[in-house]
Amino acid sequence: MTNLLLRPLFLVCLLTGSLFAQYDLLLKGGHLVDAKNEIDEAKDVAIQEGRIAEVADSIDPSRAAKVVDISGLYVTPGLVDIHVHVYAGTGMKNAFSGDNSVYPDGFSFRSGVTTMVDVGSSGWRNFPDFKQRVIDRARTRVLAMLNIVGRGMGGDPIEQNLDDMDAAATAKMAMQYPETIVGVKTAHYRSTEWIPVERAVEAGTKADIPVMVDFGSFLKERPFEELVTKKLRPGDMYTHTYLGRVPLLDEQGKPRPYLFEAQKRGVKFDVGHGAGSFWWFQAVPSVKNGFIADSISTDLHFRSMNGGMKNMTNVMSKFLALGLPLKDVVRKSTWEPAKQIKRTELGHLSIGAVADVAVFRLDNGKFGFLDIRNARYEGDQLLTCELTLRDGKVMWDLNGRAGTPWEEVQTSGR
Repeated sequence: MTNLLLRPLFLVCLLTGSLFAQYDLLLKGGHLVDAKNEIDEAKDVAIQEGRIAEVADSIDPSRAAKVVDISGLYVTPGLVDIHVHVYAGTGMKNAFSGDNSVYPDGFSFRSGVTTMVDVGSSGWRNFPDFKQRVIDRARTRVLAMLNIVGRGMGGDPIEQNLDDMDAAATAKMAMQYPETIVGVKTAHYRSTEWIPVERAVEAGTKADIPVMVDFGSFLKERPFEELVTKKLRPGDMYTHTYLGRVPLLDEQGKPRPYLFEAQKRGVKFDVGHGAGSFWWFQAVPSVKNGFIADSISTDLHFRSMNGGMKNMTNVMSKFLALGLPLKDVVRKSTWEPAKQIKRTELGHLSIGAVADVAVFRLDNGKFGFLDIRNARYEGDQLLTCELTLRDGKVMWDLNGRAGTPWEEVQTSGR
C-alpha cells in the first residue's frame, strides 16, 4: 500500500527532476569575464537561492532545475553604473531632483546594469524623499552619493548656495544610511571658491566615503590640475573625464603629465558620458596615449539617453572601438566601480556572491558611435545585452533564452 502511495510522487520527480535539483539555474556554455577573479575563459555558472553556487569548466545540467544555453555569449557580473540621475517623480522642472531624472528600472536591466549610483540628485534635506519615492521601490539596486548642497540638484540658484553646503549634516545623513549612501557629490558650481570641494571632502572624511566632483566652471582661480593633484584625496573621483573643457592634452595632442600623477596618487577618473561630457577629440588621443578613465559610466538622464550616450552597453562599445580589450571594458564597468564606492560585495561572481549577472552578445561589423556633438567614430564591435539577472532572478531576456518553449506551457487557467 505504501509503495502505491509513493509511486505518483516518484513519477513526478522522475519527470521534472526539479525536486532533486542542486541548483535553481545554470548558465551553460558561456565565456565568463570576471576581473576580480581574473577569469577570461569559458565557464559554466550555477545559481542557488540568489547566490553564485558554482563556477566551473563544465557543470552537469542534470544538477539544475533550469538550464539556459548561452553558448557563444559572454557572461559578466551585473554592471555597476556609478553615475546616473534617477530622482524622478517630484515634479521639479529643469532639475535633476525632478524632471531631468528618469526611473531606474526602465534603463538598467536592458543594458546589463544591476546597480546604479545616483550622484548628487539629492542632498541631506531631500534624501529621505528620494529613498522612499525611488530607491525603496526600485527593482534595480540604487545607491546614492549625497550632494553637498542640502537640497540637491535643484538647478540655480539652489546649486550655487554656499550657505546650504553643510558638511556636518551631509556626513550625519550618510552615516544614518550606510547601506545606501556611498559618497558625496559636488557639481555645477560656477564661482571661484573652493568651498564646495572642500566641504564635500570634509563630509566624505567624516563619513569615510569617497567624493565625486563635477567641476562645473573651469576657472583660472581654481585650476583643474590643483583639484586632482591636491584637493581630492586618494579614492576620490573626478567625473566627466573627456569633457571638452578639461585641460587633458598638451600642444602635441598628448595627455598632460599631471593626469598620470593624479592617477598614481589614487584619484579616480570616471567617464560620466552624459549629454555634454564626452568629446571624441578628447577621448581618442587620451586613450590612444594611455590616459584611460578608471570607471565607465553613463550619466543617465532624460537628455543623454536619447543622444550620443544611449545606454551603458553603447558607452562600453565606444571603449572597445578605442582599442580596449573586452576584459578591460568589463573590469571598468564592474569590479573597478564597485571598489571605488567601497561595495566590494558587488562586481564579481565569486562563490557566495549575490547572483547579479549579465550576458552579452558581441557582434562584429561596422558600427557608428556619436559623441555629444554628433561627431561619429566608427568601430567594429557592438555589445548587446541578452540576459540580466538580479539576485538570481531573470529581469531582462532579449531573445527569450530563459523562457519555456510554448508547446510545453500549460494552457489551463486562461
